[in-house]
Amino acid sequence: MICTYKDGLKVNYSGSLQITKGKDVNVLIKEGYIPANVRSGLDLATSSHSCRDMRKVAKEVTATFGKRACIH
Repeated sequence: MICTYKDGLKVNYSGSLQITKGKDVNVLIKEGYIPANVRSGLDLATSSHSCRDMRKVAKEVTATFGKRACIH
């Protein structure tokens, strides 16, 4: 599932999770390394096709891991 927002935020969840926003945010978490609480939020957003919920997950991830992270 890919969600693109008017402010430039883009969230791509297709096994791995990628969150980008211009030069300010660049987060990549490989599929096997996504924490259970984040994965449950991603699965909920995906099953309901909710970009609003996907944005909440992205906010949680950047608050936890920072705006620049590569976890694999």
